[in-house]
Amino acid sequence: MDNNKLSKILTIVAAGISLIGAFFMVRIIMVGDDTLKIDEAAQGSVIAPFVTFAILLLVVVAATTLILSIAGLIKNPQNLKKTLLGVGILVALLLVTHFTASDELATGALGEVIEIKDTQGKIITGDEAKSVTKWVSGLITFTGILGAAGLGIIGFGIVKNLAK
Repeated sequence: MDNNKLSKILTIVAAGISLIGAFFMVRIIMVGDDTLKIDEAAQGSVIAPFVTFAILLLVVVAATTLILSIAGLIKNPQNLKKTLLGVGILVALLLVTHFTASDELATGALGEVIEIKDTQGKIITGDEAKSVTKWVSGLITFTGILGAAGLGIIGFGIVKNLAK
């Protein structure tokens, strides 16, 4: 399929999504903010379909992106090697930051141990709390390293372009 046909198809799809979004916006405006804040039936009939559409759209876009990325990697083995190398470096960095992270429980400004709760609101204690603290600490360090690397690469690019 050539780029012109693909461009037309994508334009039609984008227009369709825009029309559906406009339809939901008009429904929300017709019902009104005050009614939506108070009336649960209005929320269910107006907001719920909009949220369902948004989730469906997110899933379709994510799946399409994943499928096309994998297909592109399979078609070009050189890119597959580079991608696997990059993922391997990220996994190695994650493992290093996790295993070097502290498992000491987090404390507040006054030295009191901060409670860690699970998804049901139950307080986590003991080894489970230490494990959660270790993962959080490691992921914070991991994020900081990735952020610093990103800023360094951007800075290098700026300096390189200024030198031209």
